[in-house]
Amino acid sequence: MEASWQYTGTEPIKIKKFLQSLGMGHRLFNDIKKGQGEFLVDHRPVRPTTKILPNQPLTIRVNPEPADPTVAVSHDPLQVVYEDDNWMVIDKPAGVTSIPGPSVTNGTILNRVTGYLLDQQSSDQRPHLITRLDRDTGGLLLVAKHHVASSMISQQVQQHQMVKEYTALVGGHLTKDHGIIDKPIARVAGQVQRVVSAEGQPASTEYWVEAEGTGWTRIRVRLHTGRTHQIRVHFAAIGHPLLGDALYGGDTSQGDHQLLHASRLAFRDPFSQRRLSFTSPLPASFTKIMI
Repeated sequence: MEASWQYTGTEPIKIKKFLQSLGMGHRLFNDIKKGQGEFLVDHRPVRPTTKILPNQPLTIRVNPEPADPTVAVSHDPLQVVYEDDNWMVIDKPAGVTSIPGPSVTNGTILNRVTGYLLDQQSSDQRPHLITRLDRDTGGLLLVAKHHVASSMISQQVQQHQMVKEYTALVGGHLTKDHGIIDKPIARVAGQVQRVVSAEGQPASTEYWVEAEGTGWTRIRVRLHTGRTHQIRVHFAAIGHPLLGDALYGGDTSQGDHQLLHASRLAFRDPFSQRRLSFTSPLPASFTKIMI
């Protein structure tokens, strides 16, 4: 795998500092340094301690990551919204699991992407899911097609710089058209669900009311943290659980799963330095209620 950038600064800079400014994690840099790849400046191999001069190109060559033998290959349908050499954006339907686990070992999005890349003769690429969704939540997922991309995006994930917006239908009508729910979320020992608890991890959810109908409100939600079930827990905690969400007390008379959809995803591509943004239309489970 190979990637190149042009250094546009005005002062010499060490390779490590430049790559860190682009988003590269420490682990990948050290792997290359230890012989799992090489650094090139002006197309010539250099030491990791080399400084890059203004307007010089930097290239990294990295050995391919071995395929994961524990991930089965699936050729089930996959809706690809966007694809380039480094990324795939997938529109996941509700009811499909993101990654394999003890109860679901095949047919997940990761299995399907693995099969898709093999069909594209991309055998040197091992996909990594950068964002994940609950099985019954549909919408946009970001996939890194190789471990270099996974490393380059890690900083944006850790610092919550990616824009992840959701559309949800909640029960009742909210008192404010815009608000932020700041309530810590904790695990429940031995159970799937989470709860708001002073002993939990900080969690922040911002929302905007977009439409209202009989017994429901459609909201746009942006996550400022990434806790498990965060949106579901927060709106249940303020008395407006998501429609269809049996786990958190939502009305299930019009649906068998939570009405939550990952409708927008945006991030800075660390390879092209462009801002990429994607949207996903609401599924029929939403529109049939909002008629």
